[in-house]
Amino acid sequence: MAQRTRPTKPAGMSSTILLQIVRAEDERRWDDGLKSLLSHNDPAVRARAALAAGRIGAQGAVEPLADMVLMDRDSNVRQMAAFALGELELPGGAFALITAVKDLNNPARARAIEGLGKIAAAYPAPTPGGTNGTATPGDDRLDINKSEIVNALKFEDGRRSQADRLAILLGLTAVLRSKPDGVGPLLKRFLEYNDARIVADALNTLARLRLKDGNEDARRLLTKHADPLVRANAARVLGVTEDKQSTAALLDRALHDADSRVGVSATRALASVKDPKAAAPLIERGEYLLRLSKVTPQFPIEPRNEMLEIATALGRILQGTGDEAALGWLDKTRDSYGNRASELEIASARISPAAYLARLGNEKEAKTNVQRTILLDWRAASALAQGLGEFAALPDDLKDKKSLVEAAQELLRAMIDYRNSGLTINTLVAVHSEYAIPEVLRAFARFKSKDLAEVLRGQLREADPIIRSTAAELLAELPADNANEKILIDALPRALADKDLNDAALSILDALAKQKTTAANDAIKSALNSSDILIRQRAVARLKENGAGDFSARIGTVQTRNAGVTYVRAIARIGKKVTATVVTNKGPFTIEFLPEEAPLTVDNFVQLARKGYFNGQTVPRVVPNFVIQAGDPRGDQNGGPGYQIRCEINEVPYDRAAVGMALSGKDTGGSQWFVTHSPQPHLDGGYTVFGRVVSGMDVVDRIARGDTIRNVIVNER
Repeated sequence: MAQRTRPTKPAGMSSTILLQIVRAEDERRWDDGLKSLLSHNDPAVRARAALAAGRIGAQGAVEPLADMVLMDRDSNVRQMAAFALGELELPGGAFALITAVKDLNNPARARAIEGLGKIAAAYPAPTPGGTNGTATPGDDRLDINKSEIVNALKFEDGRRSQADRLAILLGLTAVLRSKPDGVGPLLKRFLEYNDARIVADALNTLARLRLKDGNEDARRLLTKHADPLVRANAARVLGVTEDKQSTAALLDRALHDADSRVGVSATRALASVKDPKAAAPLIERGEYLLRLSKVTPQFPIEPRNEMLEIATALGRILQGTGDEAALGWLDKTRDSYGNRASELEIASARISPAAYLARLGNEKEAKTNVQRTILLDWRAASALAQGLGEFAALPDDLKDKKSLVEAAQELLRAMIDYRNSGLTINTLVAVHSEYAIPEVLRAFARFKSKDLAEVLRGQLREADPIIRSTAAELLAELPADNANEKILIDALPRALADKDLNDAALSILDALAKQKTTAANDAIKSALNSSDILIRQRAVARLKENGAGDFSARIGTVQTRNAGVTYVRAIARIGKKVTATVVTNKGPFTIEFLPEEAPLTVDNFVQLARKGYFNGQTVPRVVPNFVIQAGDPRGDQNGGPGYQIRCEINEVPYDRAAVGMALSGKDTGGSQWFVTHSPQPHLDGGYTVFGRVVSGMDVVDRIARGDTIRNVIVNER
């Protein structure tokens, strides 16, 4: 697979200037001192200051960055300025980027195409207006951005023998982000290229836009192309477009492809196509993998990852059929997972809702069983709740639908009320039953019961901030209500005082904004005094949306936890080789860090690792052919170190083996990180890349959800 060239980075600036820039980025502070660096005589300084402007989100930097894109005498500076304008996502930067795209001699041309895609993606969704329901004014600029992206790709295709490869790759991602109309035939043309990466990225764009224009080519590429990423992305295209002509080819690749990434992508595609002919072969494959998982835990592939994909496919293909062979395999597989896999629960509930409930026992016994589950194993309870949640979507023509729905709903109520079960459970370790409640609430909300708001209001009194966050999110989906407004207002001060997690505060602010009353807006204003810049930013945004005033001046800078020694230590790693060996139950893999591209993110990881923070943690998320994600002390993808770090977005692409910071929004990183199984261009410029796996990717490929990080060994030379 041809790799995208890693960008060259300007180097050689003084430590004093770099320290000034890094500190300003961390504080999200744009001032005259930093602005003056954009005109520094050293191009390395200008480029680095331009990147800082993009990271900080400095609106006042649009004009100087635009000038740099068009006129700076250094090509690296021009490219970085274009990248920074894209990071700002402000329409005012589009003119300079469009000008650069049209100038074939501008070295920033490819990055300008990328920037236009980011700006287009950030445009607010059109709102109805006028008598004909037309979009609001201002869309002309968006249409121009989209048109320039499409025209640039057309131009590159027209000069195929001399095409700019980076411009094509970044252009394909820009199309993915901007979603222009009628682009399918153009994307189809790139499926004819000899460059496997271009073909794979074109397929990726077709898949994410759900376009059928390339289906005929995708069928051919699925079976005949030598590159596994091309085959995997071809399968994705055929799946999202539900191409029923491809069942046989997809099934062949799902069962026989030598690359597991192709196999899982083909299996997912079969889940979308829903051809019953695929069920029996998938069950047979599942039985083989189940035997394999029990006798050869260090096999070159990870059977459990593929088994969960098969389970999901069977649940969709055989929904409502009561297929005994599938249910039998799911039962055996469930035991091997300790009942902790939501995919198995959901599939079983879909195939036979009646059998799923019968497995839990009669009415009284089932209530006791679900409450015992949440008291003993929160992960199993979370999976069980997701299975019960499927009953909310049972078809109307299903026999006994009413009684099945009522039974599932009552079991979820019992899980919510687990503290009053009367059961006594003695364990030697903390169970954290509360970690299951967010999934239980989401499942319960699907039934839209008359007392849903009352149940959710009760959860706003819970100690766990993730429970309160989930309750607020679900209340926000309900119509505005005086009782909801009052409890949200009452819950906000406690959320603002949460020490380790700001999830509840952010969700409550969003829910209050939906109430659209003076009292709710006044409560939101109280969050402007928070020491957390993310909370202040959210409050400002919601007040502005509600027409309650523009309080942007209250955002201010970040009250960073970093001291001067932190910045010195972080930038001192630049130019040195710094690695971390992650030892898992599947074996070790080694990350080489990128301290020049992301100095504070690297320092954060290193400091956590040296404290033993990651030791003993489970891997809570694995999506085959996408990522593994780790670094969560809770194990439910909601945990962190008790603070947030700022994003350090850079030009390093998310190719296979890239290590990035997991986020729930800009500047929300902490300790969760991920490794990519394959290139993920849609993540470029959105998540901080701070390292790459340089050995042990075979181990990364074998890791499954629930595997354990034993320890992390940092080596600085």
